[in-house]
Amino acid sequence: MRSNKSGLVGLITGAISLSPNRSENAGLPDLYIVQGIQRAMEASGKTLLIADTGGQMDRVPQLIRTFEEHRVEGLLYVADHHREVSLPPVSSTTKMVLANCFDDKGTPSVLPNDYQGQLNLVNSLIAKGHRRIAYLALSTQLVATGHRIAGYKDALAAANVVFDPALLVPAEVDIAEGEAGVQLLWDAIDRVLALPDPPTVICFGNDRMAMRAYGILRSRGVALPDDLSVAGYDGHRLITETLYPTLTSAELPYAAIGIRATELLLGMINGNADAPTKPILVGGPVTPGNSVKDLPAPITKLSSIGRTTL
Repeated sequence: MRSNKSGLVGLITGAISLSPNRSENAGLPDLYIVQGIQRAMEASGKTLLIADTGGQMDRVPQLIRTFEEHRVEGLLYVADHHREVSLPPVSSTTKMVLANCFDDKGTPSVLPNDYQGQLNLVNSLIAKGHRRIAYLALSTQLVATGHRIAGYKDALAAANVVFDPALLVPAEVDIAEGEAGVQLLWDAIDRVLALPDPPTVICFGNDRMAMRAYGILRSRGVALPDDLSVAGYDGHRLITETLYPTLTSAELPYAAIGIRATELLLGMINGNADAPTKPILVGGPVTPGNSVKDLPAPITKLSSIGRTTL
């Protein structure tokens, strides 16, 4: 008997026609997710059909209809950053998984574990002796920023390091490109370095921001990491491995997100996996570089009036 299954899986993404507003150094998260999807699909025996949105969200409903007309067994939708999306519903016979995004309907999704990534990064800095840890965050309008700030604060609390609000500064807004972005970053750096008790390390919201900061700090005569340590976020190797000193960064596991999303979808199609009720979170390692200096451990002396930390 001929199988009713088409053997087709549809993928909707904007990764191929890159947004004209994307900086060449911003990283290519959706493209890396797509590459992970392709690797996971290779052994499945199914055919992957890829449709690009051209950066136009209003094309998505038509792309979904076209895929369903071709009787795809499942659909993957890939976003360019961790965010909430609103997509039209698919038929009851079509399985769907979201990658790097989520919706308010509970569609199965696979997301980066931004909370754990920042927690691990700050823990690694604390392990090197740092206690004055500044965080120059991305725009507070981003979903990921809220999770990362929570991870930053929880890592400090777990190490009994008092959170100082003056060390947490949003250093990017949606329009912070070009000269405006450099000015905003310069101001944020200036604010934390001018504190009476300045930080020994600055965490930047992403590697691109850290790359800009290298130039700003050196123009101020700050030696890295002797005078100040620096850490990034993304694990964008084109940046982290070419900067001097190489940049310590929390890695965003884009390829793993694509693989996990594909495995989930294939399991749902084959009846081997139930649709999860909560997003699946994928973590990544902290990739050490030479941008973070080890600080000597504080010396605690006993005296007649108690403990004194030098």
